Amino acid sequence: MGAQQVREGFTALYGAEPEGVWSAPGRVNLIGEHTDYNDGFVMPFALPHVATAAVSRRTDGVLRLHSADVEGGVVELRLDDLAPETDRNWTAYPAGVVWALRAAGHAVTGADVHLASTVPSGAGLSSSAALEVVIALALGDLYELGLQRWQLARLCQRAENVYVGAPTGIMDQTASACCEEGHALFLDTRDLSQQQIPFDLAAEGMRLLVVDTQVKHSHSEGEYGKRRAGCERGAALLGVDALRDITYADLDAALARLGDDEEAVRLVRHVVTEDERVEKVVALLKSGETRGIGPVLVEGHASLRDDFRISCPELDLVVDTALASGALGARMTGGGFGGSAIVLAEASDVETITKAVLEAFASGGHAAPRVFEAVPSAGARRIS
Repeated sequence: MGAQQVREGFTALYGAEPEGVWSAPGRVNLIGEHTDYNDGFVMPFALPHVATAAVSRRTDGVLRLHSADVEGGVVELRLDDLAPETDRNWTAYPAGVVWALRAAGHAVTGADVHLASTVPSGAGLSSSAALEVVIALALGDLYELGLQRWQLARLCQRAENVYVGAPTGIMDQTASACCEEGHALFLDTRDLSQQQIPFDLAAEGMRLLVVDTQVKHSHSEGEYGKRRAGCERGAALLGVDALRDITYADLDAALARLGDDEEAVRLVRHVVTEDERVEKVVALLKSGETRGIGPVLVEGHASLRDDFRISCPELDLVVDTALASGALGARMTGGGFGGSAIVLAEASDVETITKAVLEAFASGGHAAPRVFEAVPSAGARRIS
């Protein structure tokens, strides 16, 4: 749904033109999975798929929310009644942002909102972060809050962690708020320093496919939280603030100190090696050796599958089939337990790989996956 349709939808709902229309994208994480809440490195880029919001201010302490993607009418909430973990519906994401802004001392007095999103839900592509960031950007502009993009991302993360109750890291919101077209974002989640790394696969005759397995996951349903708690326990056992503090060179010694604590060994090994993989991909891209990132993606998938144990049969099927059909690299992306995989391929091999994946899913009795090209796109912005 385009900006004009969202604007018209707002006018039909609320009887007046919106003060503006904003968009914020979903993201694909190229490499760096489950490292963000361990103060590590990540490398996402923004998708062309976006959440779009038409918004106007109110002065009466009321928040009115409507989504073109959800059945039902306008949901009306009083700002003074907003409280963490009281809402289990889609409205928790935009309402949580308003709560986080007010909790941080920003004088938001209400809003009318109409939303539509093209970011696939439950596909590991950060549909929730896109929803949060578009609301934060809109209200930041309308209320002239003067917030930097990284500050918006922090507030949106707080909304998801505290208000929604999902223990996610900072990557998704930062990617949605800060990514640039034609680039991947190399983000240090400890100090939030950023580097925009040129990432134009088409110019080099390659493509990056996203394969949405249609297997849905939810970060707030426990397994994600268990992995995060396990990583924090591993850091505590090793006497460090976060697993980021264990260097790749010191990994073997750290694992030896964990002894026969098999779970801690697996989780620590994944996070430390994944940080190393992010730095390796950055170095390869900077040196123009883009095809060399393929094997690094494959290593990342094996680590997520075997050490972090968050893959699933459908994700493994995508990766194995794509590699057998000539892909340069492939791995699951996102929080895990479903969602999407990414496939790096020569442009000339895309059709063959796509056909092979679709046939493999059909043969395995799985629902057909959704396959599309991921093009590094712009971050959140005001449209009109």
